[in-house]
Amino acid sequence: MFEDIPVDVGIIYEGERIRGREMQVELGGPREEYKFELVQAKELDEIEDGKITIIGNDLPDIPEGTNVPFGMIIDVGGAEIEKDLEGVIERRLHEYVNFIEGFMHLNQRYDIQMRLSKKSYKKGFNSLKIFAKILFRLYKSEMSFIEKMQITFITDAEKVKEMYPETINIYDERDAKARGMSDDDVDVFYGCSLCQSFAPTHLCVITPQRYANCGAISWFDGKATDKVDPKGPVFQIPKGAIIDSLTGEYEGVNKVIREKSLGEIARVQLYTGFGYPHTSCGCFEGCAFYIPEVDGYGVVHRNYRDKTVNGLDFVTISDLTAGGRQVDGFHGLSIEYMRSPKFMQADGGWDRFVWMPEDIMERIKEFMPPEIVPKIATEKTVSSLDELKIWLRDKKHPIVDTWKPEEEKKPATVAQPQVMRQQMPMAGFTVPSLEIPASMMPMAGLPQGVNVKIILKNVKIKAETVIIRAEKE
Repeated sequence: MFEDIPVDVGIIYEGERIRGREMQVELGGPREEYKFELVQAKELDEIEDGKITIIGNDLPDIPEGTNVPFGMIIDVGGAEIEKDLEGVIERRLHEYVNFIEGFMHLNQRYDIQMRLSKKSYKKGFNSLKIFAKILFRLYKSEMSFIEKMQITFITDAEKVKEMYPETINIYDERDAKARGMSDDDVDVFYGCSLCQSFAPTHLCVITPQRYANCGAISWFDGKATDKVDPKGPVFQIPKGAIIDSLTGEYEGVNKVIREKSLGEIARVQLYTGFGYPHTSCGCFEGCAFYIPEVDGYGVVHRNYRDKTVNGLDFVTISDLTAGGRQVDGFHGLSIEYMRSPKFMQADGGWDRFVWMPEDIMERIKEFMPPEIVPKIATEKTVSSLDELKIWLRDKKHPIVDTWKPEEEKKPATVAQPQVMRQQMPMAGFTVPSLEIPASMMPMAGLPQGVNVKIILKNVKIKAETVIIRAEKE
């Protein structure tokens, strides 16, 4: 695309993954506590257009195959630029960085993970200045209302750590703006399709009370972006008639979801993790997960490194809901959505939540019902499902009132299988077969009572006998 740039740049590289063994360097990422990307709107006279600043080591001075703390600050100015556009300009980094051959961008804000491949580095992408030049050109060609830009890269660990709290405060100030508005107050929601290169059937529905899953785009951000970039990936969704106010289902939303997912997703309910839950890409800040043993939810965020109370870690849980799928009991979400009065309201809201990491509780507890806060367990108070049950009973968590009394255990009876054997008309040939139990065994991570369909495609199964066992209760 650009003759003076050593690597190709184009939409064909969206979705490219850089594996650990292929990477020259990782900027930020899960092994680094401090990392961020930040866009700030400035007055035109405050910006030196095209200026590039690097604080710390440039790419040649970073050892091959390592990761470093990383900060990126982009200052933008223009007659049409307002503060409400910062979040969306910032989020477009996810799209533009992934246009670069051999460069991968994941997540957002304080969760960023970027990888440069060894192949692209050897082709000449050997300085962050090249990175900046590409961003200047993509932003100004795609978002023409940006008149001036300057970029600062920070790889110095102490400087990144020093600036990190300030960036968190800026994010929090943005998030606070939409609080107090209700989804019932507006006729238009906003959709964001930025992540469809990774999850083609996913579309974020952004409402005043439900932030984008990534935590980077609010309803106000969507409104501002639609005004200056009406053909971009953030657009209006007329919400239409209310189908169900409790679950958050709207005719207009369903119509747009069907169109944008090419018919793969027919319905979406915004305030529940069951039925037709909102889809997820993989960039969500956290994930709610159902715990069938207590009929409650846990929630875990991206920066939590340990196992959750049910023995699964964030990566495993996120894999169960990512990719634009609707999976009962697993729900990708933003931290800001957890501050919303609509948070999982169809499932019981905060009364249904039983476990979360302590640092997330500290961030959101002022928005939780005060009576529920001491009743929700953390990694500091319980470490197993058995301990969780005891905790919930001792704390008189409202979920306990929904539990059925434990029945007295009856002696187990050994079922006598009834075997039926079917043969093909040709003598001596037995039908290839599969043994099917009369009732499905519980599956880890799935809620009780959820029907499961297993479809095997292009599979050859060789067996001698079909056995159908009818077990007596």
